[in-house]
Amino acid sequence: MDAPQKTALIVGATGLVGNYLLFKLLRDTRYDNVRSLVRRSMHLKHARLDERVVDFDNLPAEAFTGVADVFCCLGTTIRQAGSQDDFKKVDFQYPLVVAQRALAAGAKQFLLVTSLGADPRSRVFYSRVKGELEDAVAGLGYESFHSFRPSMLLGKRKEFRLGESVGKALMILLTPVFLIPGLRQYAGIQAAKVANAMLTIAKRDQAGRHIWLSDQLQEF
Repeated sequence: MDAPQKTALIVGATGLVGNYLLFKLLRDTRYDNVRSLVRRSMHLKHARLDERVVDFDNLPAEAFTGVADVFCCLGTTIRQAGSQDDFKKVDFQYPLVVAQRALAAGAKQFLLVTSLGADPRSRVFYSRVKGELEDAVAGLGYESFHSFRPSMLLGKRKEFRLGESVGKALMILLTPVFLIPGLRQYAGIQAAKVANAMLTIAKRDQAGRHIWLSDQLQEF
C-alpha cells in the first residue's frame, strides 16, 4: 500500500540548502503539495508547487493549514543582516515563529538546518543563537524534531561571500587532515548532501528529538 501523501512546507528555499531541497521535494511522490514561503517570488512553475510571497514579520495563519512536515532552511550572516539584532531576527525569531504556527496548525515533523557547533552556552554569538533556536523548537512538543548541523556548506551561491570563498579554499587544502578520525565533522559538506539527508530522514517519521552532525550528513 502506498504511503498517504502529505503537504510539505519549506522556508528558506532561496538559500543554498533550501534551493536543492525544494527541487528534491518537488520530485518526491511522498508530497502531493509543496508549499514554499518566500519574501520574493522565485518565478518557478510546477504542478505541486504552492509558492506564497509573505511578510515574515506578519505570517498569515492560512500559510500553515494542512502542513504535515516543515523544512526550515532560513539563515543569513551578521554581515548580510547588518547587526546582531537583525541576524537573530532572521536566524532565531523567524524560524521559531514558523515552528510555532505550523505546530498550532497540526504539523507533526520539523526539520531544521542550524550549524556545526550550535550550542546555547557557546561564547560565539552565531553558534549560541543556533543552539538557542534548537532548544526553543525542541521545547514546543513536535512529535518529530530533527536538527542538522553541517560544517561549511559547499555549492554555488547566487551571492558572493568573501569569507566563505576563502574558507572553501582552505577546506580543499586541508582535505587530508579531515580524513583523521574525529576531524571529519569539520570538513566542508556539499549543500546537496544536507538536502538529501533532510528528505531521507523526513521519510523515516522518527519520533523524538534527533541531532545530525556534519560527518553523519556526509553519508547521504
